[in-house]
Amino acid sequence: MEKREAYSIGKLFLMYKTPIYQFIYRYCQDEQLCLDIVQDTFIRFQKYQKHFDEEKSSIKTYLFRMAYQLMINRLKRRSRLEKLLPFLYMQSQQHTLSHEDKLTVQSAILQLPDEQRAVILLTYYHDMPQKDISEILDIPIGTVKSRLYTSLRKLKALLEVSE
Repeated sequence: MEKREAYSIGKLFLMYKTPIYQFIYRYCQDEQLCLDIVQDTFIRFQKYQKHFDEEKSSIKTYLFRMAYQLMINRLKRRSRLEKLLPFLYMQSQQHTLSHEDKLTVQSAILQLPDEQRAVILLTYYHDMPQKDISEILDIPIGTVKSRLYTSLRKLKALLEVSE
């Protein structure tokens, strides 16, 4: 396909670096991790660009899925490190905890389980349709809908919002 050649890494980076950064940051609240994930996403895209099929998903969906998978893998590795070397992990996290809970909504979102948090962020912060969220997270649309419903109920309870 000739169109694959048309994707300029520079143009894609300029177009999607900020939304991907914002998604990752809202998810994990770790600036350095976000910067690394954004960079790694575009490096990985450049390496695997030939696997992108624009008939299956949009370039935005493909890049977000790639970033999400990189982030999840990095967080899993971090979790294993935390269990093995807890004293090291606590020292490295002290500087990022000071501003995390400034907004009540962000705090509530952070209390959601990982799967629900991803659906909320992609839906409300990135205005993605459920079909794209389904592709990014590699789950059925029905699962997206149920996670969205469940997470909204939890957020309402956490924020004590009455209907």
